[in-house]
Amino acid sequence: MNEEDLGLEDDDSRAVIAAVGRQLKLWRESANLKPAEFGTAIGYGENLVYKVEAGKRIPRPEYLDRADEILGANGKIAAMKQDVAEARYPKKVRDLARLEANAVELGAYGNHNIHGLLQTEEYTRALYAMRRPSYTEDQIERLVAGRLARQHIFAGTPPIMLTFVQEEVTLKRPLGGRMVLRRQLEHLLEVAQLRHVEIQVMPTDCEDHAGMGGELQLLKLKDGATVGHWEGQLSNRLISDLREIQILELRYGILRAQALTPRESMAFIEKVLGET
Repeated sequence: MNEEDLGLEDDDSRAVIAAVGRQLKLWRESANLKPAEFGTAIGYGENLVYKVEAGKRIPRPEYLDRADEILGANGKIAAMKQDVAEARYPKKVRDLARLEANAVELGAYGNHNIHGLLQTEEYTRALYAMRRPSYTEDQIERLVAGRLARQHIFAGTPPIMLTFVQEEVTLKRPLGGRMVLRRQLEHLLEVAQLRHVEIQVMPTDCEDHAGMGGELQLLKLKDGATVGHWEGQLSNRLISDLREIQILELRYGILRAQALTPRESMAFIEKVLGET
C-alpha cells in the first residue's frame, strides 16, 4: 500500500488530512491536470489521487514532495509534511509526545509490559497485533509509528533525564515470541548505556511494594510543573492535581528505592537474556 488509510477516528486528524487534500486538488486543477494525468506524473494511480484529495488517505512525504515538484509549488506543498506527519498519529499519542518533548525529567513504572519508550518496533507491533477486538493492519501501522516517534525523546538536546522501573515479569513474558523478547532485552541493555537513562528492575519476590496501585508516569516540565500520566484498558488521563502528583511522586520514589539498583538491574537483565 502506497498510502495510509485513516485508521482511527480522530476528528482533528481528519480535518488536517481533509484540508491537505483540498489544497492538493486546488493546486492540481490550477495546473490544468486531470487526476489520471497527475497520478502518472507523480507515480501514483488515479484512484489514489482521488482518495488523497478526498481526505480518505494520508499522503506520505514522498507523495507531497513529488506533488510539489510537478505542480511547481516551490515548497508550499512540501511544507505540509510536518502537519501530515503529526496527523498520522492518534491524538492521545500526539498529546503525550508534546508533553514528553517539553519535559526535563521523566519517570515511569511499568508492571504489565515494557514501557513504550523502551520498546523495539517488533515488540510494539506484537502488542498491538494481539489486542482484542483486533485492530486492522492500518490501525496497527499508525499506532506503531506513533509510539516509535515518541522515542525521539532519547536524542533530545539538552538530554532529558529518563528513569524506568520495570517489573521482573515484563522481562520474562515472551510477547511476540522468544526472539522478539531476546531482541527487546538486548535493546534495554543498549539504552541503559546512555548516561541520561536509568533502568531498574522490581523483583517479583519483593515483599514490600509501593506500586500495587498500577503503572504510572511522571513528567517534570520546563516551566517547573509536574504532570502524571495514567493509561488503562480503554482510556488514559493526564493528572495535574497537586495532591495527586505528590502521591505519585512519593510512590515512585519509594519504588525506585525498593527496586534493584541500575547496576544490579543490568546484571539481572543480562541473566534473563542468557536464559531466554
